[in-house]
Amino acid sequence: MREELVETLRQAGKPAEAFQSPDGSTALILPHGGRILGLFSPGSQDNFYWTHPALDSPETAQAFYAGEQWHNSGGDRTWLAPEIDFFFPDFPSLDRYWQQRELDPGHYQVVRKDGGLELVNEFSATVSRTKQQVAMRLSKALDPAPNPLRYEPGFKEMQNVEYAGYTLHTRLELIGKSKDDAVRVGLWNLLQMPHGGDLWVPTYHRTEARVIMGSVSSEDLVVTDHFLRYKMRAAGEHKIGIRGVATTGRVGYVYETGSHCMLIVRNFFVNPSGEYVDVPWNEIANQGFSTQACNIHSQLGRFSELEYHVPAIGSGTGLHRCHDVSQVWAYRGSRKQIQRVTSSLLAPEA
Repeated sequence: MREELVETLRQAGKPAEAFQSPDGSTALILPHGGRILGLFSPGSQDNFYWTHPALDSPETAQAFYAGEQWHNSGGDRTWLAPEIDFFFPDFPSLDRYWQQRELDPGHYQVVRKDGGLELVNEFSATVSRTKQQVAMRLSKALDPAPNPLRYEPGFKEMQNVEYAGYTLHTRLELIGKSKDDAVRVGLWNLLQMPHGGDLWVPTYHRTEARVIMGSVSSEDLVVTDHFLRYKMRAAGEHKIGIRGVATTGRVGYVYETGSHCMLIVRNFFVNPSGEYVDVPWNEIANQGFSTQACNIHSQLGRFSELEYHVPAIGSGTGLHRCHDVSQVWAYRGSRKQIQRVTSSLLAPEA
């Protein structure tokens, strides 16, 4: 529930900020970690996103944030690529995975301007393969994202379908001497959602997903000429990647809770001419992946991640800053209604 979550965070010493769009959509912003922790349709207390179970009470939230473990609060977060450089400190050994605390949770500052707010984290991170320290400035801000179906014929008869959305602006800049260093770094945005749903990825042509972590059964991964469907329900930890040249820049996730069905869509820009630098962990020359998904049912929790990458800045790109813009569109309704929305926004076969 939204009000309970806000109060829990306040008592835990991690107060949240609210962003409300003209259509009544509300996004809950958590500066600790630079996260969009919640998304709520007008008048609803139900979060579309997954949040860590520790946030269910002030007492467990206080203990969670006092711990030295990674503070995986949930929601919509921003990391950096390549993963092998920023999260495997002993690469090429894959034995240790580490979230650099300067990045997550970081030290995000709330900057208020023009009636809105921006989260800004200025920090240095270590590149595993070269041991360089890279100085960066990462910022995030929200704008409204009106329902993309609001003008579509036939949608008026579905007015009882709940909708919430926002536009996310993410900026990354190399600062100081890092502007001249021989390093490439890319933005990596990740959404965490309740486990057990289906991920829909429209594609321009038939393409195979590259399994990056774990193993994915043929029953859980369906590939056709124009979409890929990943049933995210298995126990363990699994990850797939899909190449930028095949992806359209729109990915959706459908899941059910009780009598309701939900759809979350991320709409983003894919530039196959850009440098997508994230790679499978044992194929460091295999670049070009724009879209990823991670299925987690382990000691880390139970959630599904919808992930996309932004072309890198830095060495060889001629760029030392970038500005990415994406949207999140979320719907709640009956299974039949959500199937219709999914068919309109993602795949006619849905």
